[in-house]
Amino acid sequence: MSLSPYVSPHGVPAQTQGGTPSPLPPDESADALETIEFGQVVELVAAHVVGPLGAARVRARRPTDDLGWISGELARAGEVAALFRRGDALLAEPIPDVTRTLGRLRIEGSVLEGAELAALQRVLIAARLMQADLRRVLETAPLAAALARPLPAKALERRLEQSVDAEGTLLDTASPRLAAARREVHAARNRLLRKLESLLRGLDGNTAPADATVTVRGGRYVIPVRRDSRSRPGGIVHDESGSAGTLFIEPAEAIELGNALREAQVEEEREVLRVLRELTELLRPELPAIRELVEMCVAVDDLVARARYAVSVEGEVPEVAPAPADLVVVNGRHPLLLAGSEPVVPFDLELPAGERTLLISGPNTGGKTVLLKAVGLAAALAQSGIVPPVGAGSRLPVFRQFYADIGDRQSIAASLSTFSAHVRMLRRILDAADDATQVLLDEIGSGTDPAEGAALAAATLVSLTNRGTLTLATTHLGSLKDVASHTPGVVNASLQFDTATLTPTYRFHKGVPGRSYGLAIARRLGVAHAILADAEARVPDAERSLDTLLAAVEERQRELAAAQAALGERTVELDTLSARLAVQQESQATREADLKRRERDAERAGRQQARA
Repeated sequence: MSLSPYVSPHGVPAQTQGGTPSPLPPDESADALETIEFGQVVELVAAHVVGPLGAARVRARRPTDDLGWISGELARAGEVAALFRRGDALLAEPIPDVTRTLGRLRIEGSVLEGAELAALQRVLIAARLMQADLRRVLETAPLAAALARPLPAKALERRLEQSVDAEGTLLDTASPRLAAARREVHAARNRLLRKLESLLRGLDGNTAPADATVTVRGGRYVIPVRRDSRSRPGGIVHDESGSAGTLFIEPAEAIELGNALREAQVEEEREVLRVLRELTELLRPELPAIRELVEMCVAVDDLVARARYAVSVEGEVPEVAPAPADLVVVNGRHPLLLAGSEPVVPFDLELPAGERTLLISGPNTGGKTVLLKAVGLAAALAQSGIVPPVGAGSRLPVFRQFYADIGDRQSIAASLSTFSAHVRMLRRILDAADDATQVLLDEIGSGTDPAEGAALAAATLVSLTNRGTLTLATTHLGSLKDVASHTPGVVNASLQFDTATLTPTYRFHKGVPGRSYGLAIARRLGVAHAILADAEARVPDAERSLDTLLAAVEERQRELAAAQAALGERTVELDTLSARLAVQQESQATREADLKRRERDAERAGRQQARA
């Protein structure tokens, strides 16, 4: 057995990278992923793709517990992210969706349309460019380079290039017979048009409208003549105007020329079909290779998007290990907040194997829920192969189940109150949670009598802790803060609050519960002094004592922080003085050495003069 259960993000064999693992059971994870807004974060990643198939691949990512796949996907994304950070890049080219085309190509005897051939040509061009770039980074990004797949012979690509344009129209260079057939169509059309225009010019104003021109009806070239004209030419009537006052006639003198044009067009169509069949048959044996090239192009687009996202959020590849394992988040940030314009305060969080439950308390708007979601998203993203916004040194357990009870779950349709909905969710969690489960509980025990809510919350947290379930919970209930003191594995935490301004700083502190500051906020907002005095008198002695103790701890923390800051400044000053002294000592040593050299030179010169 290895000394460390964690899989390092480096050195993952290429063969562990491929394939798509089974996601976690949807009933166990889909609700939690929706609650923590996983889909919105994935959309941020998908914004970095270049093609629709790459976007679909990114959007399809879901957490899995396949450790080898997770570590491989993260390592490869980190590898390409390192390229970008060094100023290099990896090429991703968009390709069209050729899924239906490849399905038709699989059917023997099928003939692809020109547009389908053009789409496959674009795939081959993109694949050639991307394969060349993958080979280029073989030394610097070997895991990414392993995505490269063999290409068909270049002759196939050249044949398509000389046969089909970007819109799928066959070119004259597709075959000599096609070029000749099109020349004949052009010549036959010109002969017919000259004849019809000559006939039209010979008609008087009573026979043809003044603005009459040669036109096409039913695939035949015709001229317009008045219905009531007695001198209209003989021929075949192909159509009439909306008012029925004009007939569109193919004159008898032009029928033979029209037939000649149609014969030339049929010959062209016959040759077009022959060329399409020929090109299809050239492609059919390459179907497996083309499928692999499509997969390569989509995989690279997906990979580059994940790497660009990692760079954009300054994310580093975390180590991963099967749960239960240590949770270490360094420089963690909520990805949706990073997408906004406001500065984001990072957090460091560590829960070793002996600590399974983190109980976060403190005032509203302090960032407790954001912290819960950020931790949940870090794990879910990593287990989806997406580098989360965490710093180097982060270590994440790989969970088999995710649960999140965050927000108001009230359901009028199901006749559920907020509290009933939360209890139903707690029951689901308690029925299934084990030591490979992550549970996020926001405001646990709220929505009912505080004493009963706190009792239910405490029992739930103790049960989950005893199972080894990694649980992060927030609360306003003062009595819950005492659970950590007599339950091994439960740890208090809080988010710092500026008591001077009564505003959150969002800085995370582990080991100390937070104060709610309810009365202090009410005082700042102008509630009458008499009301506040009465309220303070009604606070139970135990809670008042706890609040006083927490206030003293917070004050001590601030003093320690100030002392550490002062010590840091003093250390910088001492380092500066030390560096300055070192420079002075070096300068003094240089001067002394120079003086000794001059003394030796003078002594040598004196001896030489004495000998002279």
